[in-house]
Amino acid sequence: MWPHVWGFLYSNYFRFWLKWVLRLLTGKCELQRLLGGAEAGARRTLSVEHSLESSKNKVLRNAVHVEEAEVEKCVRDVMKEKKIEQRDTRFKTNLHISLLQISGYKKLYLDVENLRKVPYDSENEEHEEQLIELWNLLMPNENLKARISKQWCDIGFQGDDPKTDFRGMGLLGLVNLVYFSKHYTNEARQILSRSNHPKLGYSYAIVGINLTEMAYSLLKNGALKGHLYNMVSGLPQMDHFHQFYCYLVYEFDKFWFEEEPESIMHFNQYREKFHEKIKGLLLDYNVVLTLQD
Repeated sequence: MWPHVWGFLYSNYFRFWLKWVLRLLTGKCELQRLLGGAEAGARRTLSVEHSLESSKNKVLRNAVHVEEAEVEKCVRDVMKEKKIEQRDTRFKTNLHISLLQISGYKKLYLDVENLRKVPYDSENEEHEEQLIELWNLLMPNENLKARISKQWCDIGFQGDDPKTDFRGMGLLGLVNLVYFSKHYTNEARQILSRSNHPKLGYSYAIVGINLTEMAYSLLKNGALKGHLYNMVSGLPQMDHFHQFYCYLVYEFDKFWFEEEPESIMHFNQYREKFHEKIKGLLLDYNVVLTLQD
């Protein structure tokens, strides 16, 4: 209860007076202090985002919803509203970067969400080509004898037709699996081999789709902001989301074998433990979670 009371009092009363006192002492508004002091990255952009969202000024509040094409104009409007000289190039540049990161994160979520909403369609030639590409990347020395085949279980699908396993994450699940297999082919094959361990084995493709859901949920609830703001000094792209997914796949495999679960029946328990570990890492203002090519 008390944290909520304090949060209410701070947001509605103390914060205003604190900002007023600091402006008297420094001669600078909150945005000037934030953009002039902190280094580029998550700490600065998250602080700017919070400052804009908490502002009673409509121009500043609307700045967090600006689209890429409007960022430059928005920067000028904010500077005019706060009576900051347009020739203050440092403020202008740093605010421009932060607004690009903020708008880029929102757009990235929409792009990921739109891909997730696309159901796998076995009548779609592009979908089928990606599925076959996944097989060829993971099983280069074994031909797929038929489109509907028990062979799919060899790379961790549940049955003889993988399309049924993509229902939850749609095409996003397949795109993630293919991306990891294409950009980290050796690692993907090694992890597939490890997933066939007689005691600690797990269904590679199914777990991969499950980790797509984890990456998607972390993006959706904003937990990936720090990671992406540190990683990209501009607009986060779909590739950056895929790179984070690759990190999850690689780290989950290590985590699974380090934990040595009693059986695959305990998957949800260990999946949640891994999820909590990742959420903890993402709380670090300096976090960047990627694999290196």
